[in-house]
Amino acid sequence: MAKLKPSKGAPHARIKGVGGYRPTRVVPNEVILETIDSSDEWIRSRSGIATRHWASPEETVAAMSVEAAGKAIADAGITPQQIGGVIVSTVSHFKQTPAVATEIADRIGAVKPAAFDISAGCAGFGYALTLAKGMVVDGSAEYVLVIGVERLSELTDLEDRATAFLFGDGAGAVVVGPASEPHIGPTVWGSEGDKSDTIKQTVPWTDYRDGTVEKFPAITQEGQAVFRWAVFEMAKVAQQALDAAGITADDLDVFIPHQANMRIIDSMAKTLKLPEHVTVARDVETTGNTSAASIPLAMERLLATGQAKSGDTALVIGFGAGLVYAATVVTLP
Repeated sequence: MAKLKPSKGAPHARIKGVGGYRPTRVVPNEVILETIDSSDEWIRSRSGIATRHWASPEETVAAMSVEAAGKAIADAGITPQQIGGVIVSTVSHFKQTPAVATEIADRIGAVKPAAFDISAGCAGFGYALTLAKGMVVDGSAEYVLVIGVERLSELTDLEDRATAFLFGDGAGAVVVGPASEPHIGPTVWGSEGDKSDTIKQTVPWTDYRDGTVEKFPAITQEGQAVFRWAVFEMAKVAQQALDAAGITADDLDVFIPHQANMRIIDSMAKTLKLPEHVTVARDVETTGNTSAASIPLAMERLLATGQAKSGDTALVIGFGAGLVYAATVVTLP
């Protein structure tokens, strides 16, 4: 049996830079109330959301990604030509093929990188980050660009009282590169496919194409079931990620959960018994639920506003449609 040559990757990986892009249009709850029977007070009390961003026709998945990627690459202090991989997590790029990652790679000036899309819903950033870490450590790429991007306004049923107010658009990106010490902990990830109907697309694209339904497909969810699962089960996953990294909640500086709902975020922080010194990301208030983009967008905002600083230890966890989840501990760039 032939003996394979060992890989020449870095001993470890870390997030080197972060960038975000939010569409220019800010949509307050009052706009949502034009199509559903509700109130600003009810929306805020149920979700914590006051505003969200919706993309214009020009702010495509690719365009928003390019903006976020450029900021992340500059923040990492590298050039686009050093990017050896581009991973994009999205559920709202409506071309089945080719992967939007290939277009983004070309537009940022990367030179023949590996480029592909993944679909893991609101856990997509964690999935992509884990893949990027593996590529850097394996040696197949020195730097990998990870992007979470969504135009969920395209998949929102504005007449659905349970979901019309939840979703926003945007892109968040990070650059993952080599490190001499561990800065991205082991990932605790998985799926519970028996609960896949709790968050789903209403009907397949083919039903709309064939005229079986007249209404364009949208995202729907069973709110109470999702809330219970996220609060109780994902708090356990978050604790497992802390254990895997060999730290406790006391060692954390920052907690960045998927920005699904303020009540979920606050309940998870309480269940984890996070100390008062831990900064908790609450970007959902002004950005809404941006699925795969929510964690890097929240990370970028915390750093930009000084609520978190370079070198802080952060617990990140994403969870959503599938139902899928991914949690890990990282050092902030």
